[in-house]
Amino acid sequence: MQDATQPFTCLVTGGAGFIGAHVVRELLATDAADKASIVVLDDLSGGFTENLPDDSRIRFVKGSVTDVKLVDRLFEQHSFDFVYHLAAYAAEGLSHFIRRFNYTNNLIGSANLINASVRHDVRRFVFTSSIAVYGSAQVPMTESTVPSPEDPYGIAKYAVELDLRSAYEMFGLSYTIFRPHNVYGEFQNIGDRYRNVVGIFMNRIMRNESLPIFGTGEQTRAFSYIGDVAPGIALAPFVPESRNEVFNVGADQPVSVNELARTVAEAFETTPHIEYLPAREEVVAAWADHSRFQNVFHPQEEVSLTDGIRRMATWAKTVGPRSSAEFSNIEVTRNLPESWQRSANDNA
Repeated sequence: MQDATQPFTCLVTGGAGFIGAHVVRELLATDAADKASIVVLDDLSGGFTENLPDDSRIRFVKGSVTDVKLVDRLFEQHSFDFVYHLAAYAAEGLSHFIRRFNYTNNLIGSANLINASVRHDVRRFVFTSSIAVYGSAQVPMTESTVPSPEDPYGIAKYAVELDLRSAYEMFGLSYTIFRPHNVYGEFQNIGDRYRNVVGIFMNRIMRNESLPIFGTGEQTRAFSYIGDVAPGIALAPFVPESRNEVFNVGADQPVSVNELARTVAEAFETTPHIEYLPAREEVVAAWADHSRFQNVFHPQEEVSLTDGIRRMATWAKTVGPRSSAEFSNIEVTRNLPESWQRSANDNA
C-alpha cells in the first residue's frame, strides 16, 4: 500500500468531467501532492478543459478509453501507481436506446484499462460504478444487496465490478469500487439534456424554460453534493481498509423530484414552471445506506441539499447556460420518450 506522504503517479479517466475534475483537485491536495504526477485522459464529450486547474503536475491527453492503442501507450510511458476510472457515458435512461454505444464506452473501455493495469502492475484500480447496479431493490440499498440491474448502463457497471473481482483473483489487481448516486455540483455539464437532473433544471431556469419532469415527480432520489463524494474516491488507495471493497457513497436523505425542482428554483429566486411528461421506465425509489463508507473513510458532515444546490447555482450563474450536442446515434427508437424523439428524428 502506498503511503499518503510518498510521491505517486496516477491516471484519471474522465478527469476533465464533473466528478473527475473534483477527484483531480482532491489528489492535488494530498500530503504527497508536491511530487504527484497526474495524467488526465478525457475525450471531452461531456467534460471541459477549463474544469482542470492550471497545474504543472497535470498532463492532459485528449482521447477515449475505447482507443486501446492510446491506453496501452500511456501505460507504457508512465508507471502508474493508481488508476481512477471515472470515464463513462452515464445516461442511465437513454442506455436502453444506445446499447452498442453504452457497452463499448462503459464496458469495453473499462476492459482496456483493466488489461493494461494488470500488465503494468498497477497498485490500485479505483472504479466509480453506480447504484444503478441494484435495480429496483428494496431501499435503502446496501452493499450486501444482490445487484439486479434493470438497464444497460447498470448492467455494464456491474459487469466491470465482476471483472475487477476476477482480475484480482487471477492476477492480484487490487481495486476499490464506489457506487455513487445522483451527484451534483460545480463543473457538472449542465448542457446535457439526457442526464443530471439538477444541471438540467439549472440550465433551463437560466434559459427561462420549463422544468421537465417524467411522471408525477414523486419518485425519490438522494441527491449527493460532489464535496461529499470526491474526497473518498481520491483517498481510496491510501486507506488500507478500502482494498478490494465496495462502497455506496452519497447523500442519506431522499427527496422527491418535485421537491428538488422547488429547491433549485429557490436558489435562483424564481418560481418553477414544471412541465410534466409521460412517465418513463425508471426506478421509482433509489437511495442507499452509507454506513460502510462512513466507518472506513470518516467523512465530514454531509452538505445539505439546500446548501449544495446554492453552491452549484452560484457557480452556474458564473458560466451561464450551456448547450451540448444532441446524441446523434440513437440505435433503437421504439418506446423512446417523446421529449427525446426530436434528436433521433433529426439524425435518422
